[in-house]
Amino acid sequence: MLIPDRMGVMILGEASLFPQAMMPLFIFEPRYRSMLAESLQTHRMFCLAMQRMDAVRESPTRIATLGLVRASVQNPNGTSNLVLQGLIRVRLGKIVQTRPFRKHLITPIKDTPERSPEIDALLGRSLDLVEARLRQDQPVPLDLIRQLAGGGQRLPETRVEDCIRALKAIREPGRYADLVAALLLPNPMARQMILEAVDPEYRLRQLVVFLLAEVNRAANGDGDDESLGADGGIGEDE
Repeated sequence: MLIPDRMGVMILGEASLFPQAMMPLFIFEPRYRSMLAESLQTHRMFCLAMQRMDAVRESPTRIATLGLVRASVQNPNGTSNLVLQGLIRVRLGKIVQTRPFRKHLITPIKDTPERSPEIDALLGRSLDLVEARLRQDQPVPLDLIRQLAGGGQRLPETRVEDCIRALKAIREPGRYADLVAALLLPNPMARQMILEAVDPEYRLRQLVVFLLAEVNRAANGDGDDESLGADGGIGEDE
């Protein structure tokens, strides 16, 4: 798929789209209506980025996700409901257009599929934590995990063992980390930190920290945990 060097950008307050994940969106702002119309007439793509928490004005995070419009239905009042599928992480460059909607130069970020003993150990540790979390009071539907992990195939039963087996079958460590983060991390900043972790090994290390926090929170009966892990944020040298 040919990816343009500039793309429209939608900025949301507390939402991160991961590659391969699906996100329903309701488009109602005039600028995003214009962006969607251009997208549907051309490449059917635009970027989704989270709003920077430290910014007073509207400002996207440096790492976003390029999404493909899989389905779009326009309503009689001009709004639209659509499903956006994440394709690839991108680094947002300078703004090249502000009206009628925002456009940035973009640089695609490709995952490295290589495995190492360190990555294998992190995968094993994270799978243990995923299993522990799924055996707690976890509202995420297990059949959804299996459906995504299995490439869309639905199995007749829903068991934790099936989910773990399906997750183990994912060969790309980065894709595995994205899937688990999207489904099991409720904190939007934690998800964004996983999205910004470009290196798969570092991404898995962050995932382990957040999963451990979720398991401990559920075991202690705590409410939503707003902490972002022991290191407090992204420390990766990109």
